[in-house]
Amino acid sequence: MPSGRTSATVLGQPAAYLEGGQGRPVVLVHGAGGRAEVWTPQIGGLADVARLIAVDLPGHGGTGARGCQRVDDYAAWVLGLLDALGLDRTVLVGHSMGGAIVQTLALGHPGRVAGLVLVGTGGRLRVLPRILELFRDGSPQGAKLVAGLAYSPKTPPAAVVEADRALQETAAAVTLGDFLACDRFDVMARLSGVAAPTLVVVGADDRLTPPKYAAHLVRTIAGARLVEIEAAGHFPQLEQPAAVNLALRAFLAALP
Repeated sequence: MPSGRTSATVLGQPAAYLEGGQGRPVVLVHGAGGRAEVWTPQIGGLADVARLIAVDLPGHGGTGARGCQRVDDYAAWVLGLLDALGLDRTVLVGHSMGGAIVQTLALGHPGRVAGLVLVGTGGRLRVLPRILELFRDGSPQGAKLVAGLAYSPKTPPAAVVEADRALQETAAAVTLGDFLACDRFDVMARLSGVAAPTLVVVGADDRLTPPKYAAHLVRTIAGARLVEIEAAGHFPQLEQPAAVNLALRAFLAALP
């Protein structure tokens, strides 16, 4: 389990991340309004097979500065983190907006990506107008609406404490920027250009990025494999961590 944040300098600014384990580097990228802790079960559960680095994107968790409003800008920051840590070819794991970020890196910098894991995401991420409206207004109902859509009805509240806490504690303006970045993201016409070995993970009860999004990724990315997680919604890595870790472990073992 991670004991605390580690710091680095990324693009001239301080950045923070959680790290655990040894072996092949695996960088985990959270989604809108998130932070590194949404990957805590993976850092603890896979530390015997990989060096896991869960980032705090700009404006999230322990990383200061402003958040971004475009996925490309977040992708440039993640690339800067890889450079700062001396990571050449890396397995990238992205959840939701994080999935958009790692897709962007896989398309723009294929030589840096040894493997790609897309969790609860899609090649296009339109956001409900009501969510954007509530976050623009600074209304606490925005976080409540997102949380109400995010989890499987079978998920106990205790399983998603970290996701709820991250959304509540991330500045509303930063989360709004994240949702705007998602809403502008669209690589549907470019997905066939993803060359990295790819695993797609989706919760069977995901209402924000439903299984049809994952099915399209698998149809379009050559050789991609799909794992659908039962009794999980938009955060399968927290709602059903054992099943997600099993899928990740198998994927890592199969990589060259």
